Amino acid sequence: MTVQLRPWSPADAPALLAACRSTPDLSRQFSGVEIADEAQAVDHIATVLRSDSSTRNWAVVEDDVAVGNVGLAAIEYRHGTAWAHYWLTDHVRGRGLAAEGLRAVARWAFAAGLFRLELGHRLDNPASCRVATAAGFAVEGTERQKLRYGDERFDVETHARLATDPVAAARALPIGG
Repeated sequence: MTVQLRPWSPADAPALLAACRSTPDLSRQFSGVEIADEAQAVDHIATVLRSDSSTRNWAVVEDDVAVGNVGLAAIEYRHGTAWAHYWLTDHVRGRGLAAEGLRAVARWAFAAGLFRLELGHRLDNPASCRVATAAGFAVEGTERQKLRYGDERFDVETHARLATDPVAAARALPIGG
């Protein structure tokens, strides 16, 4: 199996739609945006999973099918910072692909001149914490009641990785396309 990162394409709409249908918890990752058909998936790719000067997204692709995303948002070159995020479909979780993708994106970011990458995860999401830690992101603290989904609020643990942090000799996904 070949796994790599590459930019999203409108041709990935069927895979994105399948991911939404097979992995219900992704609705939180998509900020409540419903992706119910391929037209909405194409729109989501163009508007949310885009790559420009302030946002970069890479599809996690296994055997030419998009199965997840690793991205940077709020890219700010004056201070050299960005916010990292990631998701995978249920059927590829637990294989280390999110951490390998996050390592690759961190390498890209530091080579592009960024210095500090931040991310956060709900305290009730230990899998996301394992991804962050495996990708070299150090725990920095807890932001109380930061996120709200429906009527429920969640504490968020924040992590960061600096360009000067030691780099473990661990696998990173190749970035193509």
